[in-house]
Amino acid sequence: MVKSSYTDFLQEARKFIPQERIYTDELRRLAWGTDAGFYRLIPQIVIRSTEEGEVSELLKLADRYSLPVTFRAAGTSLSGQAISDSILIVAGKHWEKYSISDDHEQITLEPGIIGQRVNELLAPYGRKFAPDPASVKSAMVGGIVMNNASGMNCGTHANSDKVLLSARIVLADGTLLDTGNPVSRASFEVTHRDFIRHICNLRDQVRADEKLAERIRYKYSIKNVTGLNILPFVCFDDPFDIITHLMVGSEGTLAFLSQVTMKTEYDYPCKASAMLYFKSIKDACRAVVALKKLTNEKDEWIVKGAELLDYKSLSSVNDPIFLRYKGEVASSVLPGVEPGDETGLTAILTETKACTPDELKQNIAAIESTLNAFETYIPVHFTDKPEEYSKYWAIRSGIFPSVGGTRQPGTTCLIEDIAFHIEDLPEATAELQQLIARHGYDDACIYGHALEGNYHFIINQSFSTPAEVKRYEDLMNDVKTLVVDKYDGSLKAEHGTGRNMAPFVRYEWGDAAFNVMKAVKDLFDPKGLLNPGVIFNDDPQCHIKNFKPLPLIPLSDNSPATKVNRCIECGFCEVNCLSCGFTLSSRQRIVLQREISRLKQSGDDPQRLALLEKQYNYPGNQTCAGDGLCSMSCPMDINTGDLTHVIRQEALPINSLGYKAGNYAAKHFAGIKSVLRPVLTLADFGHSILGTKTMSSITKGMHNALGVPLWTPAMPRAYSMKKEEIPHSSLNKVVYFPSCINQTMGLPKKSSVEQPLVNKMISLLQKAGYEVIFPKNMENLCCGTIWESKGMLDIADCKSAELEAALWEASEQGKYPVLCDQSPCLHRMRETIKKMKLYEPAEFIYTFLRDKLDFTPSDRTIALHITCSMRKMGLADTIIALARLCTSHVVIPEEVGCCGFAGDRGFTYPELNTYALRKLRPQIEAARISIGYSNSRTCEIGLTTNSGIPYVSIVYLVDQCTVAKSK
Repeated sequence: MVKSSYTDFLQEARKFIPQERIYTDELRRLAWGTDAGFYRLIPQIVIRSTEEGEVSELLKLADRYSLPVTFRAAGTSLSGQAISDSILIVAGKHWEKYSISDDHEQITLEPGIIGQRVNELLAPYGRKFAPDPASVKSAMVGGIVMNNASGMNCGTHANSDKVLLSARIVLADGTLLDTGNPVSRASFEVTHRDFIRHICNLRDQVRADEKLAERIRYKYSIKNVTGLNILPFVCFDDPFDIITHLMVGSEGTLAFLSQVTMKTEYDYPCKASAMLYFKSIKDACRAVVALKKLTNEKDEWIVKGAELLDYKSLSSVNDPIFLRYKGEVASSVLPGVEPGDETGLTAILTETKACTPDELKQNIAAIESTLNAFETYIPVHFTDKPEEYSKYWAIRSGIFPSVGGTRQPGTTCLIEDIAFHIEDLPEATAELQQLIARHGYDDACIYGHALEGNYHFIINQSFSTPAEVKRYEDLMNDVKTLVVDKYDGSLKAEHGTGRNMAPFVRYEWGDAAFNVMKAVKDLFDPKGLLNPGVIFNDDPQCHIKNFKPLPLIPLSDNSPATKVNRCIECGFCEVNCLSCGFTLSSRQRIVLQREISRLKQSGDDPQRLALLEKQYNYPGNQTCAGDGLCSMSCPMDINTGDLTHVIRQEALPINSLGYKAGNYAAKHFAGIKSVLRPVLTLADFGHSILGTKTMSSITKGMHNALGVPLWTPAMPRAYSMKKEEIPHSSLNKVVYFPSCINQTMGLPKKSSVEQPLVNKMISLLQKAGYEVIFPKNMENLCCGTIWESKGMLDIADCKSAELEAALWEASEQGKYPVLCDQSPCLHRMRETIKKMKLYEPAEFIYTFLRDKLDFTPSDRTIALHITCSMRKMGLADTIIALARLCTSHVVIPEEVGCCGFAGDRGFTYPELNTYALRKLRPQIEAARISIGYSNSRTCEIGLTTNSGIPYVSIVYLVDQCTVAKSK
C-alpha cells in the first residue's frame, strides 16, 4: 500500500506524468526493485520519465514532501546503487537522443543510450566511446558515467572523468544547470551564488592541504570509485568544471544527469589479440607488469589491454585449453604440477592496436620478445582476425554471468572489484586468491583488468543462516585489511561504491578526504533525499542487509526452461527484449516468476500470490513474444521465451477447453485452414465495400471492445494451392513444404507483387532447374510453432513428429534437401527434426541456386528485416549477402530487432508490434525506401502496417533480379 505522503506526491505527479508511466502496483514495483546486484529494495512508486522538465518537477515535489528519490537507467549496477524503497525514477528507453560534432571528436548523449550503440554511431568516423566496461552492450551512458565504469582498455587515462567535457544536470531543488552553456552558467551564478562560493572554498581548502592533495592524486593514479570523486578539486580551477566532474561516479547522490558531452577516442583500425596461458597466477601477473612498460616510438603503450582469467573463470566457460591442462594434470604428465591441481592455470587475454599493419606487426614482435622471459603453457599466438579474437573478448565479457550460472541452486552471486598499484600486482593477487580460499569460497574466481591492477572476484554465497552471513562479513573485513592496510589500493575500482562499500569509504580515505566528500553531498543534497544509503550510510552493517533472494523456479529436468534458474538477473538480455520499456523485460519476468514460485512453496501470503499471478498475465505472459532473442545476448543462453511457454502450458491443463480446442485443431488441421480461408475472403469483401478508412475504424473498435484480432490493410486474401502448380521432372530435386500461413494466405488487396509466395517460390525453383516434391497430406502438416506459442508443447511435438515422417518419406530418407518458406517455422523444424537438411529461402537460394542463376543487381534502395529466427540460426549474414547480390543499396534499419508480431500476436496484441517497430518508419522515410524484404509472412504483415511500405519475401527480389543461367 502507498503511504499517505506518497499519495500526496502521486496526486501532484499525475498532473504532468501520464498514468501509464507511473507504477504503484505490486507486480511492477517488485520488478523494478531488482537490478544486477545482490540487494533488493521494493520502491513505493516507479516513474518512467521522458525528459528533464519532468524530472525537475518530480524533484521539486520530492523536496516538498521530503521523499527520497533514486535514479536508474539500465539497472546493470552491481553494488546496490540503483534500487530504492521510496521513489524510483527510470531514465532509460526514452532518453536516447544524441548529436555528434562536425569533427566527430565530441558526442553529446542522453543517459538512456546503450554504450555499444554509441560505438555503432561513431564507427563510420573511425572513433569510439572511450569507456568500455564489459557490460557495454547492455549498460547505458547514464550508468557508465555515474558509476565511472571504465573497462578493459580505457584504464584511468580515458575513463568518463578524463573524457567528460560538460553536463546537463537537475539539482535536488529542481534547478537545471548546463555546465557547457554560458547562459546557463551565468544564470546559475546569480541564483546559486552561495553554491558556487562553497565549491570554490572546498577547492581552495583541498589545495591548501598539501598532504590531502597528494593523497588524492595517488589514490586516483589507479582506478578508484570509492566514495565521491574529489579529484576535480585538484585538477580544475573553474567551479563549473569541478561541478561537471563531481558527477562522475556520484551514483545519483548529487543530482540527476540528463545529458553529457564527451570526447570521442580514435579507434585503431588494426588490432590483434592473444590468449596467453601461465601455470601460476603470480607468473601471469609478473608478465602483465612487464607488458605494462612497453611503449612504441610515439611513446604510446603497446599493450592496450590485459585481462586476467583464473582457473575458475576458464572452467566456467569450458575453455578448451583449460580442459586440456586439467586432463594433463590428472594424468601427471606436467612436471612441477601436483596431480589433480589445475588451480594454477591462469590466462591473460591481451590486445594490441596500431594505425597500420606494419605497426601492428612491430607491436606483436615487441610483446613476444618480452614474453620470452616467461614460461607459457602453450606457445604465444596472436590473431588479427576479428572473427577469431572477438570470441576471446565475448568469453571475457560473459565471465560474470557464466560463473554465476555455475553456482549452487539457491545461492546468490556476488561480485567485488578492487585495484592495486601495478608494482604490487603479483604478490597482492596471490594473497587475494589465498584469502578467498581461506574463507571457504572454493568456487570463487578472480578475473579482470590486470593491466590496470584492477580485479573482480566472484563468490557464490548463501545468506540463509547467520553463519553464512558472518562468513561473508569476515571475508570483506579481511579484504579491507589486505587492500587498504597492506597495499593502499582501492576497495572499489569501477563498479561504484553503492551500499556494498558505503561502510568502508571513510576507512579507505581517512577523515580529511571523507569530510570533503560529505561537504559535497551536503551542498548538493542538503536534505539527503537523493539515493540515500548509497556512498554515505551510517549503518556499519548496511552491506549485509536486504539481500536479494534467488529461489528456484520448479521446472522439469528435460525442459529447456530449466536454464532460467541459472539467471543472476544481470540484465544483459534486455537489449534484445522487445517488450523492455513497454511492459516487462525478460529479466523482470524471471524475477517475478521466482517470487511467485517462492510464495507458492512457502504458502506465506496467498493473497499476494494471487495478486501477482493476476497482474502478471498481460505484461508478463501476453506481451512476451517468445522470440528467444534474449538468449543471444545472455552468456548463459537463457531463453525466457521457454519459460513463457511453460507458463502458458500450466494455464492450459489437458482437461481445459482451450487445450481440447488446440488438440482438435491439430487433428483436423486441414479443416481449420478451410475455415480460415472464408474468413479472409469475408474480410477482403468488407474492405472492398467499406474502403480502407472505414474498415480500419470499425475493426479497431471491435478489437478494443471485444478483443477480436485486429484487421489492417496489410491483411492478405485467402489462398489455396492448385494442382497445376506442380512442376515437371528435373535432375535437381527439392522437397518444398509451404508453411501453413503461406498455404492459406495470399496477397493483400493492394499488393506490390503479382503472385502469392508459393507460386513465386515454385517459379524460382523451376527457373533454376529444380523439380519440386511436396510431402503427402500437406494440408494437415505443421511444424508445431502455433501450439508451442500457446503452451501446448506436447501437441506441438506431435505435429513436428508428423511433419518429420512426411518429409523423411518425401525426401527419400534425406536424399533431397527440404525447403520451408517461413523462417520461424524452419527454426522450429531445425530444433525438432535432426536427420534431414532443412533450409529456409535465403539460405537455400544462396547455397543451391546462386550458381544456376544470373544476377543483374539494381540500384534501387531496399529495406531488409532480419527475423529473430534468422538471427538465432546464424543466417543474418546469409540473407544480407543474398540481398546485396540483387541491389547495391541495402538498408538494415538500426535498433529494430524482433518485430513483435510473434505468430498471431500482431493480430491479438498489435500494441506490442507497434512498440517493437517504433523506430522503423522514420528510417524508412528518411532513406526514401519504397519496399522492404524479409522471409516471414506474418512478420511482413506487421512490418507493412508499421513502416508505411510493403514488405514481401526475399524470394520476390531474387526472382526479379535473376534469369536462368545460360547453358
